[in-house]
This record gives sequence, structure tokens and C-alpha cells, in this order.
Amino acid sequence: MSVPEYFLLEDGDRLPRIGFGTWQASDEVLEKAVDTALACGYRHFDSAQAYENEAALGRALQRWIGGDAAKRKELFVVTKLPPGGNHPELVEEYFETSLRDLGLDYLDLYLIHVPFAFEHIPGDLHPKNSDGTMKMDTSTDLVAVWKAVLKLKESGRVRHVGVSNMNEEQISRLCKVSKPECLQIEVHALCQQVPLIATANKFNIPVVAYSPLGSKALADALAAKTGREYPDLLQLPTVQRIAEAHGRTPAQILLRQLLQRGVAAIPKSTNPERIKQNISVWDFQLSDGEMAELAALDRGERGRICDFSFFMGIEKHPEFPFKK
Repeated sequence: MSVPEYFLLEDGDRLPRIGFGTWQASDEVLEKAVDTALACGYRHFDSAQAYENEAALGRALQRWIGGDAAKRKELFVVTKLPPGGNHPELVEEYFETSLRDLGLDYLDLYLIHVPFAFEHIPGDLHPKNSDGTMKMDTSTDLVAVWKAVLKLKESGRVRHVGVSNMNEEQISRLCKVSKPECLQIEVHALCQQVPLIATANKFNIPVVAYSPLGSKALADALAAKTGREYPDLLQLPTVQRIAEAHGRTPAQILLRQLLQRGVAAIPKSTNPERIKQNISVWDFQLSDGEMAELAALDRGERGRICDFSFFMGIEKHPEFPFKK
């Protein structure tokens, strides 16, 4: 099965289907990891203002670009509007902050990070009440925010715009205004998002999977907090058996499954060898039987890791996307 290495976007831009994730990485560690990723051939880099490390990513990218406009065009740089910016009148301000921190003249893709909103408190991207709950703004007008993001594209400072962490109803609502050019969601062997991906496919929206390997650091942190058990995807017997049969790593099997499902992926690693392995997934393929075995691992909503439970009380927001 031949798998394209890019999504071809409407204006001919190419979105690489293996990218590099940057969540939960300190500045110094991230810069070194991005240097390695660039050397290994990564050109799609995913960030977010909420990760609070955009400037470190920007420094690494600027070193590689070296003022060469042609090299800048090789990159596909993505970042996201944080929850505190989910107000139409604030989109411009938050976007400009990201653009400045990244040190770029334009972005390739700008996403609404989540559909819910926090209060806008300058200098605090994750504002909390005294009881630990999030300071939410429950008056969110998602369509108005989307229209403000679309104006950024009209300005020429971002080439493409899309959304992240939205459900079928929210995506359909925005499509009545203008179709998002990308949907970024959690997708992996235990949370395969079949109905949501079907909705995206219906609208011809490319899907990018975050946490494609299960985000063990987040899972471990949530397990310590909640007591819930989060399986290690790399240790699943089915995944390990298929990896052994192909002489590949379990991570490569998980990534290849996504590619063959028509989904892009943005694995994150700071280990040089694993960074190289994660992009080396183009020279083998999984059989129909192996794909069926991996599909059978799906736990649906029970397999989700990033349920935003680390934002205390957020499930009460009217635009919370994961309704029980």
C-alpha cells in the first residue's frame, strides 16, 4: 500500500504527514531535539502558545533557516490559539505573540487549540481560581472566534487555518462558515476516533494525530493524580508481535498504522535515535490482517488520555468537547 508523504492542501502547499511534536519539553532540551529532527528530515513542526516554549522552537528553526527564504519555504510550522485567546477581539493579539516568539514572518498553519475558553488574564495562560478550578469564560462564541481566525488568513500572515480537539458537532458548525483546513486530535491504537475521522473525511479535512504513541509522560502524570491505569502502547503484546515480525520498533508500527489509515502524526521525542526512527516509516507496510489486529485494540472514548482532566472543572464549560 503506497502512502503519500504529504497532504496536498488547496493552494498546493504540502503538509508533511510525519511531524515533530513539542509539548512537555523544556527550552534547552527542545532546541537540541529540534536540531536533531531537522537533521533527520523533519519539516513539519507543531507547537502551541500554551506549551510556553515557542521561543525555543523559533531559535532552533532560525538557526537552520539562516536567513534563507528558500529554506523557510521547506518548513511547515504550526502553532495554536490558547484558551485565553478564544475571544474574537483577542485572536490578533495572541497570534502576534506567537509569531514574534517564533521569529517568523508568517505561519503555515494556525489552529484553535481547544473549543472552550479561559478568562483572558495577561501573563497567565492557565488562570485558576483559589480552589484550583480554571477561570473559565463560559460565553464562548466559537463561530465568532473562527471568523476572527479566518481574518488572519486573509491578512496573509498565516497560510492555512484549522482546529484541534473539537467534536463532530463543533466541526460541522464551523464548516457552515468555512471548512477548517486541518483537524488535530488525539489518535492512537487505544483511541482510534473512527466516527470523528469519518466526519473529517466527509468534509475533506486532513487529520493530524497528536499523542500517536500514547503520551506516556502525560499518562503517568494523570495516573499519579487519578489512580486510573493507562496502558503503555509500546508494550501492548499485539504491537510488539507485529513490530518483531517486521524488524521494527513498536513506535514505528503505531505510526505506520496511522499513515495507512490516512492520518498524519506528530510524535514527540527528545531521544536522537527515536527521533530518527519515528520518521523512518516509509519503507514497509502493514498487511490487511495486521491492520485489523491493530484496529481491534480500539477502546473508543475509554482509550482517551488527554481528556483535559488536568484543567479542574473544565467539563462544565458549554463547549467542552468530550461529553460523557
